[in-house]
Amino acid sequence: MAKLILGKDVSAEIYAELRTRIDALKSKGTVPGLAVVLVGDDPASQVYVRKKGEMCEELGMKSVIVCMPADTTQEQLMAKVDELNNDPTIHGFLVQLPLPSHLDEEAVINAIDPKKDVDCFHPSNVGRVLIGDPDFLPATPAGVQQMLIRSGTETSGKHVVVVGRSNIVGKPMAAMMVQKGVGADSTVTVVHSRTKDLPSITRQADILIVAIGKPRFIKADMVKEGAVVIDVGTNRVEDPTHPKGSRLVGDVDFEEVEKVASAITPVPGGVGPMTICMLMANAVKAAEKASGGKI
Repeated sequence: MAKLILGKDVSAEIYAELRTRIDALKSKGTVPGLAVVLVGDDPASQVYVRKKGEMCEELGMKSVIVCMPADTTQEQLMAKVDELNNDPTIHGFLVQLPLPSHLDEEAVINAIDPKKDVDCFHPSNVGRVLIGDPDFLPATPAGVQQMLIRSGTETSGKHVVVVGRSNIVGKPMAAMMVQKGVGADSTVTVVHSRTKDLPSITRQADILIVAIGKPRFIKADMVKEGAVVIDVGTNRVEDPTHPKGSRLVGDVDFEEVEKVASAITPVPGGVGPMTICMLMANAVKAAEKASGGKI
C-alpha cells in the first residue's frame, strides 16, 4: 500500500514556522493583517471564508472579513478594493471567487495591489511565477510543492505530469515544477481534456498531479508502478450509505491507485488543508515585506 501524504501533518509543520515569524513581526510592532471580501451568499464560499478567518485568529493575525450583498455594483466593489489597497494594517487581501455573474472578475483582480495579492492572481504575480522570481506563490500549487518537499519526494530530474490546465492549479503548478530549485527541477508535461491518448502519458509520470475536476478519473492502469500521486480534486458524489447521502472524492480512484502508487494524497485530508495554510504563509510574507523585514 502507498504511503499517505497528509495535509494536516505538513500544514502543522508550516504553521509552527509561521508562528515564529509572526512573533518576530509582533516584536517589531507589526501584526500581519489579512482581509477577505465575500460578495453574495454562496455557501461554499462562506465556509471557506470562515475557515480563513478562524486560522488567522488561531495564528494571532489580524482578520478582516468584508461581507457585501449579492447586488453589490462593480463600482462599490472596486471602491472596497481601493480602500484595502490603501489600508496599512491590511498586508494581504483577496476577493473570494466566484463573484456574482454581473461583476467583472478580471477587472477586480487587476485592481488589487500586487504587493497585497496573496491569492497570486494578478497578472504581474502570475508572470513572476513563470519567470521564477515570485513574490507570492499561488496557494494550492504551493501547498502541493510543500507536500512533495516535506514528504521527502525527490523532484529533481523526475517526470511530473500535471493533469489539468486551469489558471488556479494546472498552469502555475507546471510553471513552478519546471523552475530551478528545491521541490522543482522537474521535466514537466501537461495533459488536459484535448490530449490524445492521455493514459499513455500519465503512465510515464514519476509524479502525477491531478486537478481535472472529474471524480475518480485516474484509474490504476493510468499510473506507473511506484509513482507519487497528488490528488487536488474535490468532488461531491452521491453515496446512499453516507449519513449526508453524499461524500467527497478526488480526481483519483483512491482505492485502486493506492495499490500501485508509492505515495498518495487522500481526499479529503490531502491537499485540502494546504490551501489555507499557504494563503497564511503569503499573508505573513506580505507583512514581512511591508515592514522591511528579511524574507
